[in-house]
Amino acid sequence: MTLIKTSLLNGVAVIIKMLTMLSINKILAIYVGPSGYAAIGNFQNAVQMSTALASGAINKGVTKYTAEYHGDEVKQYAVWRTAGTISLVGSVIVAISLIGFNKFLAGWFLKDESLGSIFIWFAATLVLFVFNTLLLAVLNGKKEIHRYVMANIAGSLFALAVTTVMTVKLGLYGALVALAIYQSLTFFATLAIIYKTSWFGLRNFIGAVDRFILKNLLRYSLMALVSVAVGPAVNFLIRTYIFDNVGADSAGLWEAMQRLGGAYIMFFTSVLSVYLLPKLSETKNVKLIVNEIVNAWYLLVPVSIAAAVFIYLIRDNVILLLFSDSFAKMGDLFLWHFAGEVLRLTAWILTFVMISKSMVMIFIKTEVIFNAFYFVLTVVFVDSYGLVGAAMSYALSGLIYIISMVYIFFLSNKYSFHKNRDIYE
Repeated sequence: MTLIKTSLLNGVAVIIKMLTMLSINKILAIYVGPSGYAAIGNFQNAVQMSTALASGAINKGVTKYTAEYHGDEVKQYAVWRTAGTISLVGSVIVAISLIGFNKFLAGWFLKDESLGSIFIWFAATLVLFVFNTLLLAVLNGKKEIHRYVMANIAGSLFALAVTTVMTVKLGLYGALVALAIYQSLTFFATLAIIYKTSWFGLRNFIGAVDRFILKNLLRYSLMALVSVAVGPAVNFLIRTYIFDNVGADSAGLWEAMQRLGGAYIMFFTSVLSVYLLPKLSETKNVKLIVNEIVNAWYLLVPVSIAAAVFIYLIRDNVILLLFSDSFAKMGDLFLWHFAGEVLRLTAWILTFVMISKSMVMIFIKTEVIFNAFYFVLTVVFVDSYGLVGAAMSYALSGLIYIISMVYIFFLSNKYSFHKNRDIYE
């Protein structure tokens, strides 16, 4: 399936997911306000880190090796059994830890120990959450895009329904519970979609761990754990710094901007995950790899720029439509933030080469260095320019990131495509 066909098909699911996310944003804006957004963002970071630990952060590895072993079902089953067993054991350990430390975690992330039950809700359904993401990784690797799209649409509709009901009935507490459980409930929809496939069966997902495959998956686990730990941790630190130094409402405005940017960039990153990662994993020829990268740039970057410019021009209407009057000051963040999103998208296309080729050390170094740089830059800019400084640092760090990635892959002696073909072939 070509990049364009994959983009169009996956675009259906992404558009629905974007619409549901934007609808959720509107509901949250009305019922929890800017300060509530900060709490939701903090809990979302906790969810991201917890699910990564529970699953071993191996889903991109599952996608890669499922695609790579597309002609060998025995090896595919070994990958899934190993991943499934890791996910089951990890989910139980993390769930027990969440329950045991629920009050401490609520105080740390939500600034209120009385909300500890949120983490108990999350722990109770964690294993379903983790297995849902595992099944989606398998569908992606097998390139069963129709089923993948159906599962994602079901997940989006579950998210909207659960979040709407819980938030309207229970306010911020309900919104947090919904965030804790909706992905777990989506597991049953995904299960219904794949249940009658020839490859699905409990014995293919739970069983003996293959040591060779475990070693390969752990390479991806290390990359993903660093990414999922560092990214959300930095966002949490930035949000907390803004909360402490500018105010709760400003932290909420920053989080709302992050969520809007996430909805915007979702289409592009989903295309990279659904098409580019399996494609690069299969491709062993440097020239073809470079062609895929250039094609992705030609197709996605101009569209992303046009979309960003359009959103910026209608930003006041966007804020009123998707949020409320209390979010009006977000308008000052749009230019810098969306410039940062475009720059990061351009860089992420190259980052997928690192993931597909298991380039562990360079991936970890770039993730840690640039996230640390982003945090320090944000602190400096927020101190100098207030809330808008956070958006300015997002754009500037994105510019430095893409310049560095281009240097690594096209000019450096150690990793450039043309000087180090053996890494990629």
